[in-house]
Amino acid sequence: MKSKSTKLSQLIALIFAFVLGIGNAFAAEEYGIFERILEASGSFDDTTAALEKALPESKLSLQAKRDLALTDKAQRARVYILTSPAYMEAAKGESPDTISAQVLRIGVYEFGEGKKVQINMGNPTAHAMVFYAGSKNYANLLTAAKAAAQEIKDVVAKVPGKQVSVQLEPIRTESTLNKFNGDGPAKMMAKFRNWKESQNDVFKDKAENFNAVVARVEKSLAASKDKGADDSSGWTLVSKIPVGANAVYFGITNEYTENKCIRINSDFRSDGKTKDAPYPGVDHTPAMPMEVLVINDGKETKVVQYGEMWRMQLYFWDSGYMAFAKNTLIPSIIFSSIDQTLTATASAAPEAAK
Repeated sequence: MKSKSTKLSQLIALIFAFVLGIGNAFAAEEYGIFERILEASGSFDDTTAALEKALPESKLSLQAKRDLALTDKAQRARVYILTSPAYMEAAKGESPDTISAQVLRIGVYEFGEGKKVQINMGNPTAHAMVFYAGSKNYANLLTAAKAAAQEIKDVVAKVPGKQVSVQLEPIRTESTLNKFNGDGPAKMMAKFRNWKESQNDVFKDKAENFNAVVARVEKSLAASKDKGADDSSGWTLVSKIPVGANAVYFGITNEYTENKCIRINSDFRSDGKTKDAPYPGVDHTPAMPMEVLVINDGKETKVVQYGEMWRMQLYFWDSGYMAFAKNTLIPSIIFSSIDQTLTATASAAPEAAK
């Protein structure tokens, strides 16, 4: 016959297990802003060649590609910028200022011991949770984003290697992504702003001048020249993507930004950091390029860029609070450089100063 103490211990254990089970049942699912989807078996060149062969056979549209510039060339990394016609169709009734969710990115990079090649993506589901949180069609858009993610995985599955699904940092819950306005004590650095509040106007014009503004921005960006890793003042225009009739996404980058972002993210990380592959931060390759948006909301045409502190926290918070505190001026330097590039010729437009 069991003793009273034994029965009591069993009862406590059952209660604990029950409570723990409830806690696990209600634990919020977490989503990485990036997701690793393949551990490639071939070299960087073989892997990118296989991916580029598979992409035209898919339903995705390849918009551009870019090799990231790490000055010591210790590791190779390439970002592919894509769109999904099906996803764009699902979002065609959404506000034009949400188009950042529609630009998809795949990263191929060398990582860790032996510089093994991996492929990840900017997670479309996590991005939809950020940019479509206020939409009446949120559930349908989330479904469309997950379908776009599967489209990417189906393409990458044709590349030799092992298919995986690993959520990569920064990792957040859906509710956190819905209201994302920075992380922890660094929210004040992002001024407690969400994505919409972080869209900073560079200049405005009349609604009917949308096409002229698009042309002006493209000319300004095309005229800019990347001046290398030590100079933030020049840019490379990587992609121009019309999204519907009232919005255009320009993807831009430069060596300064790529080096700063990847190196700073790598500083405080140990997993994946080796002598021959010192930059584990290359797994953040799909955070590139930076965005410049031209938007016609029916009332006016706006040229906007994101507050770079908000954007850096969205993509690079796993660098650690100390990294942000140590490099607090970098987002401002990048923001100012983009602003100056876009406004250098904007004064020639009569409505630009409004």
